Amino acid sequence: MDTQNPVIDIQNLYMQYGDNQVLKGINIEVYQGQIVGYIGPNGAGKSTTLKILIGMLSDFEGYVRVLGYDVKKNPLEVKRRIGYVPENASLYEQLTPLEYLTFVGRLYKMEESMLEKAALELLYLFDLSDSIDKRMNTFSKGMKQKVLLISGLIHNPDIIFLDEPLSGLDANAVILVKEILGKLKNHGKTIFYSSHLMDVVEKISDRIVVLNHGEIIADGTFDELRSQASGSLESIFSSLTGNTEETHSKADDFIRALGV
Repeated sequence: MDTQNPVIDIQNLYMQYGDNQVLKGINIEVYQGQIVGYIGPNGAGKSTTLKILIGMLSDFEGYVRVLGYDVKKNPLEVKRRIGYVPENASLYEQLTPLEYLTFVGRLYKMEESMLEKAALELLYLFDLSDSIDKRMNTFSKGMKQKVLLISGLIHNPDIIFLDEPLSGLDANAVILVKEILGKLKNHGKTIFYSSHLMDVVEKISDRIVVLNHGEIIADGTFDELRSQASGSLESIFSSLTGNTEETHSKADDFIRALGV
């Protein structure tokens, strides 16, 4: 494990959409074998950060390197070496899952024999064997999410970027994915994980970065964050982002509106 050089290196990252400053000087260094939970309210800049890191957005200011590559100058080199599971992706739903994974694997130039073997095994492990030859336009959200997860991992990437990867999954699949992420970490993979599921982030993350209004307001282990505010990660998050009183007030207003 390389503890000397960060595999993700973000320095003074700024991003603006029109008059809206989305990211305001982000600084993050992530080292090999870490699971980093990247959390924040809606609109905080989480998805924008992820899209910059995977080479989807280049109109930013600052220094961003992934696996030693400048993401602005070498986006294809970055994309070859990473996996990405977005929150809302459009699958080619007229394809079967095996056809789709074959297509993805070929983009990554996987060997055909290795690709088919990996696709079949991974679909089996996600309980999709009976649906291998079915068109994905008949799939539930959870089934599609399983295919997306496999497509982000099938080429054995060095870094995995996850944006709400558990969306739509059943309880058993959530447990399996959490176990898989832990084992990937043990094999030296780096995982950058964004989610609103605080209990999952709390359990799997070595380090938690809290983003609010485009700025990092906390960065550390769960125990280190707990030194700033007590309780579960959910209550710490609410306290750090200043939403505790507002949340209580809105809940009371909601109950009143129901006439309870």
